Amino acid sequence: MIDTLADFTDSLTAPALFALVCWWFGTGALLWLVRRPVASFRWSLLAFSGLLGASFWTTWQSMQAHTVANAYLAFASVIVMWSWHELAFLTGWLAGPRKLPLQAGATGAKRLAQSLQAVLWHELALLANFGLLWWMQQGQPSHTAICTFALLWCMRASAKLNLFLGVPEVGEQYLPKHLVYLGSYFKRGPVTAFFYVTVGGACGVWAWMLWQVPGGDAAITTGWVLLAALLGLAIVEHVLMVLPVPMQKLWGWAMSQRPAKPFTKAGKVQVISPSTRPVIKPD
Repeated sequence: MIDTLADFTDSLTAPALFALVCWWFGTGALLWLVRRPVASFRWSLLAFSGLLGASFWTTWQSMQAHTVANAYLAFASVIVMWSWHELAFLTGWLAGPRKLPLQAGATGAKRLAQSLQAVLWHELALLANFGLLWWMQQGQPSHTAICTFALLWCMRASAKLNLFLGVPEVGEQYLPKHLVYLGSYFKRGPVTAFFYVTVGGACGVWAWMLWQVPGGDAAITTGWVLLAALLGLAIVEHVLMVLPVPMQKLWGWAMSQRPAKPFTKAGKVQVISPSTRPVIKPD
């Protein structure tokens, strides 16, 4: 039994399945937490902050040698780390200085500036996290952790830019009610050339990574498959921007069936639907 488990852990199937479970369950857990009462957010953030501190220590341990166990440890540690950032953002605690919808009629540089203001603190926190990982990595042989974080950051940046430039399915109807205003910064429309460039480039890198897998030893291959699986899942998330697939089909257990409350200002309610975006009405 022990030998069978060891063989499975060292196989290519195990890291791919591990990445899938981390992605599916981690995303669902975050969706569930940010749909709880606002009073619960402080406790969720407190618990995840403890996990964040532990993840830096386990990440440091994982960097010190190329082993199968360290590859899993590095990947799981960064997923916890990334989850803290996502929770801080989705609870509204670490988003940006602008907490209002996009100004009606804003285009071009003005729209870009307001969009950056809406997520600025979150982006700076991610860059600070990456800088710390870069410092920790110096002189250490295993790069699974920093590569995992970099991959998550790159694909998230691609997703944000595509939402800004335009995709058919922006998903604003799934935002938690305290972040409905962020839907105004998304652009619903046909995909742009940038979408094809980013998804095509990601698919090319994914194919190249799969091609490289057979050439490494067990420890390196495990980390490589974890990264390739994560990239594949990120590509799936991009594809969902063009397909009308309800998130309830993937994370129904984590999502409230009630629609998010519309953004209000001075008692005036804007109706939110998949085809409309919130704007500020003049008082």
